[in-house]
Amino acid sequence: MLDVKLIRENPEDVIRRLAAKGTDAREDIARILELDTLRREIIGGNETKKAEQNRVSKQIPQMKKEGKDPSAVFAAMKELSSQIKEGDEKLAQVETEYNTLLLGLPNLPDADLAPGGKENNEPIRYFGDPHSFDFAPKNHVDLCTDLGLIDYKRGTKLSGNGFWIYRGMGARLEWALLNYFIDTHLSDGYELVLVPHMLGYECGLTAGQFPKFKDEVYWLETAEDERRRFMLPTAETALVSLHRDEILTEADLPRKYISYTPCFRREAGSYRTDERGMVRGHQFNKVEMVQYTRPEDSDAAFEELVGKAEALVKGLGFHFRTVKLAAADCSASMARTYDIEIHIPSMDGYKEVSSVSNARDYQARRGSIRFKRDGGGATEFVHTLNGSGLATSRILPAIVEQNQNADGSVTVPPVLRKYLGVDVLKKN
Repeated sequence: MLDVKLIRENPEDVIRRLAAKGTDAREDIARILELDTLRREIIGGNETKKAEQNRVSKQIPQMKKEGKDPSAVFAAMKELSSQIKEGDEKLAQVETEYNTLLLGLPNLPDADLAPGGKENNEPIRYFGDPHSFDFAPKNHVDLCTDLGLIDYKRGTKLSGNGFWIYRGMGARLEWALLNYFIDTHLSDGYELVLVPHMLGYECGLTAGQFPKFKDEVYWLETAEDERRRFMLPTAETALVSLHRDEILTEADLPRKYISYTPCFRREAGSYRTDERGMVRGHQFNKVEMVQYTRPEDSDAAFEELVGKAEALVKGLGFHFRTVKLAAADCSASMARTYDIEIHIPSMDGYKEVSSVSNARDYQARRGSIRFKRDGGGATEFVHTLNGSGLATSRILPAIVEQNQNADGSVTVPPVLRKYLGVDVLKKN
């Protein structure tokens, strides 16, 4: 959620920056300012009336003691109570619309981002060189099928398109990747948290996915009197609510968390023909990194998360690039995002395996996540950041394609061999 003070003081700047993200917010900003003025008028009027009510109420016992008739005062207090109730009802209506509009505004992009969408994304660095082969390479679908790593046919039989089954060494390779990611994060001082895979609405609201994108998740059918839940699209949605409605101390920060979860996405239903196999699916595995920081520390935390994601990909021996996203290609909640994209030879292009983002105080405002400095003073909102560390569904295809051999076998990256116990994946 944006700071309404910022909207009040410089609405044109807010409108301009949101336009860079592809959002025409002029009408909404104008209405928010109208409602903000009306809201403060109602609150001020009601506070004045309540103060008068308290003042006069204290006089009634004295009037009775002095033998005076307080009936006129009672009548006035009744009328005042009615006006206060009416004001409270009006305030509730105004705040409902006010909060709905505020919650619907995306985060402001950082000033250094290019405006517009994907066409303005900027690769800022490359690592390694694209793979070349002295034989006709196979694509990952054929390799995974031939080696018995993935069972696409039975995955579709169980759940439909966009699902697959890891089998044998494929399941062990997937688990090896997750262990490699988690072990690396633990050695860097991150706390492992295993979160519920079903979440309440407030988690999506805090993360910034709701209310606008509430139809892009899988909702569970529940009884009318049961709390409504959805399947998490990413562990970030849970981790950024860990401290919802809490006030942390400065000594508590930074908080550094990782979590392994499967992730559930509705968006996979429209995947392109070049995104066969595991490149886009309704369910995939991911280790997520999240940090809570002081405002002045979030830029350094962002660079740390980007560096961690890059180091994991480097450790696997991949050629990849790091891309600074343009404003409109950042998600609604994020002020800036860098994607780590690996090269998948059969697609002759790059696919994102990690997205690292800084939400600034946008999520913290939505979830009322604050901290108090050691020297005292008013509470402040923390900054929240997140990054994939990493998602596996594109890593595994890249491993088998980039490391394939002429005989159809696949060389296992050295960092994974201690988990798998083999150096090469071969047909049984």
